[in-house]
Amino acid sequence: MSREQLAVQRARKVFLTGRSKPLEYRIQQLKNLNRFITEREKDITDAMRKDLYKSENSTQLYEILGLVGEINLAVSKLAEWAAPRPVSKNLLTILDEVFIQPEPLGVVLIIGAWNYPIAVTLQPLVGAIGAGNAAIIKPSEVSSHTAEVMELLRHYLDPEMYPVVTGGVPETQELLKQRFDHIFYTGNSTVGKLVMEAAARHLTPVTLELGGKSPCYIDKNCDIRIACRRITWGKYVNCGQTCIAPDYILCEPSIQDKVIDEIQKCIKEFYTDDPKSFTDYGRIINQRHFKRLMAFIEDSTVAVGGDSDEAECYIAPTVLKDVTSQSKVMQEEIFGPILPIVTVNGIKEAIQFINEREKPLALYVFSSSNKVIKQMISDTSSGALLANDCLVHYTISDLPFGGVGNSGIGRYHGKYSFDQLSHLRSCLIKKLNMEMINQMRYPPHTAEKLRWARVFLLKQINLAKWRQMAQVAMLAALAAYVVKRLLKTN
Repeated sequence: MSREQLAVQRARKVFLTGRSKPLEYRIQQLKNLNRFITEREKDITDAMRKDLYKSENSTQLYEILGLVGEINLAVSKLAEWAAPRPVSKNLLTILDEVFIQPEPLGVVLIIGAWNYPIAVTLQPLVGAIGAGNAAIIKPSEVSSHTAEVMELLRHYLDPEMYPVVTGGVPETQELLKQRFDHIFYTGNSTVGKLVMEAAARHLTPVTLELGGKSPCYIDKNCDIRIACRRITWGKYVNCGQTCIAPDYILCEPSIQDKVIDEIQKCIKEFYTDDPKSFTDYGRIINQRHFKRLMAFIEDSTVAVGGDSDEAECYIAPTVLKDVTSQSKVMQEEIFGPILPIVTVNGIKEAIQFINEREKPLALYVFSSSNKVIKQMISDTSSGALLANDCLVHYTISDLPFGGVGNSGIGRYHGKYSFDQLSHLRSCLIKKLNMEMINQMRYPPHTAEKLRWARVFLLKQINLAKWRQMAQVAMLAALAAYVVKRLLKTN
């Protein structure tokens, strides 16, 4: 028996004992996860430096703060999320107890990504623990130093319920042969299809957080300087290796040079004249990705940057101009510090360009016109849409994070993580009395019974209003009783 199979079987066996059912257990595991982040902070930041050349502050800002926020939110809200959820009823069930009961799915497989290896691996784990599941954690082997740190989770979390399985493609393939109750994968669409194919053999539901080419439309009627500051930040953070980074810019030809000039100024302001020596500018994860990205640059006209060093996997913040839809850089997600500019003649052509391609994980529009923003919202589809900023929707736990179509399936963050990794069980509890009201559903099915069934089944009852009406009726009855007694006394 392989270690992957053994880990899954052990986790399922322990899950079936009911160990994770009590909320106290789940909360303690979440607190232990928080303790792992606190106590192993230096190990994490050192590993990030080795894997992606991330500075300590960058790791704090883009990996740890959001994760800690998710843990704190889950701990504070878990009792509320896990409680039965009353629903509206019809007249037929007005006296019954009708509710939704969240319950654990079972054993969840979480396959993390290498670009934000702590955040995108452990944030889904917060949802899995909170929902009461067991989870097999598979960190990406590409960010190998961070994967080694992840193995230390065995000293903090229940090792039988939350084992970490490290390794490469063979280990992942072996895991995907096992039966899970949910698979949560973050990565690219090519591997996403393989995950979905493996899950289909066991009818296992999946959450696929993928990516794609997230467009960024700049309207000529906006503050281009501010727009370019926000785009420059969103594009080049983590050396462009962000699934929701602006992948390419759409703008009118008349403002292309202005956009290039402003982005160049921002690159110098953010990363100095020498980004290669700057602490807060990262590196490409490995030479395979480096060579893939350099092919994009060699095929296009460089307007800004273009410098590189293969030995260090360094590519300077780069802008490409006069890019066409046929250019190599427009054929796949870039996932690096290269920003192509495609010119279009206004909002209508921009929308057409976007809609002719796969639905993106994020869509960005910069404009001072509410009409332009509303038109982009109404006439396109994407996992998320941001107007006049980039990336920041990821920080809001009350917004579901996820794609649509080719950019992903499912959603997470905050309560959405809990619900995504729970079974929302429908429950109805009826008493064995009031049998007369059920006569309308028993044969023979007469016209009179059908008439009453329409009333009882089609009339929805709002519980809050029903309670309010009942209270008013009680007060009215009490008032009538008091008045009657007063009159009798007089």
